[in-house]
Amino acid sequence: MSIGHVLLGVLSAGPAHGYDLKREHDSRFPSAKPLAYGQVYSTLSRLERDGLVEVAETSQDGGPERTTYALTSAGETSLAAWLDEPEQAGPYAADDLLRKTLTSLHMGVDAGDFLRRQRVVHLARMRELIALQGRDADPDQQIAIDHTIFHLDADLRWLQAAAARVAPQGKVRS
Repeated sequence: MSIGHVLLGVLSAGPAHGYDLKREHDSRFPSAKPLAYGQVYSTLSRLERDGLVEVAETSQDGGPERTTYALTSAGETSLAAWLDEPEQAGPYAADDLLRKTLTSLHMGVDAGDFLRRQRVVHLARMRELIALQGRDADPDQQIAIDHTIFHLDADLRWLQAAAARVAPQGKVRS
């Protein structure tokens, strides 16, 4: 429930509309996929159902109805418990990079070619993010950028190791 907890964390600063929660999430995690509004509102609905947030106000200033959400004491407790609990380290769930590589191998498609093309994409993204490091961004944005760079670095090492394991035709070497 990390998206829900992140939204609870945003609400810990005070009541907010769904639009503001989405904007703040996307600002805090610039390297992540932006949240869809539907995801924000469905998450808020679940949080409300579970008693972690409540509707603080509903207004309509000439436009669509806007609902302001506030953190409840149960939400504060849930957020504190989430922040207190360390995350499990591995095994890591398969991501699309691994899924595509293994699917290519099983289909007899040139996995080596996919791995080479993926490396180019990773290196380009790494260069973009390195250019952002050290700029006058907030510390939380710099931390998010560092996190992404370190993951890209690990992926690049994995791409190199995986490419070394496949033959030119993309088959696993014995």
